Amino acid sequence: MKTRQFAPLFILFLFMGSQHLLAQTEGAILGTWYNTEKSAKIEILKSGSKYMGKIIWVDPKGRDPKTILDSKNSDPNLQKRPIMGLTILDGLSFKSGAWEGGKIYDPESGKTYSCELKLKNKEILEVKGYLGFSWVGKTVEWTKIN
Repeated sequence: MKTRQFAPLFILFLFMGSQHLLAQTEGAILGTWYNTEKSAKIEILKSGSKYMGKIIWVDPKGRDPKTILDSKNSDPNLQKRPIMGLTILDGLSFKSGAWEGGKIYDPESGKTYSCELKLKNKEILEVKGYLGFSWVGKTVEWTKIN
């Protein structure tokens, strides 16, 4: 009889605990990451219900970072904007352990791709960019900056 009294309370605590774990998992990509080449740092933020990422540092290679421009962009009106501060990830939603449904912009090529993010572990983020089908694309790894 006492078991029946505590069952609803146990279920409530179990549900609340699982919501807390989901929230931790969902926000696990927030923070700053090195790109694959470690030539840029990308800060991933949550804006409303979506995730986005912007470049907050680039390897200057002897130049003033403010003079590194988005010169490969196919839109001539955007070719003079600085890479620093540029939003390269946008529109990602958390679903079933992955962040998907967004876009990633590659300033090296000037192209935009559909993208999906997955945590390989707490220090490695798999970033997949693709056109059309997600199984046809390129996956790179970004490293978390502590």
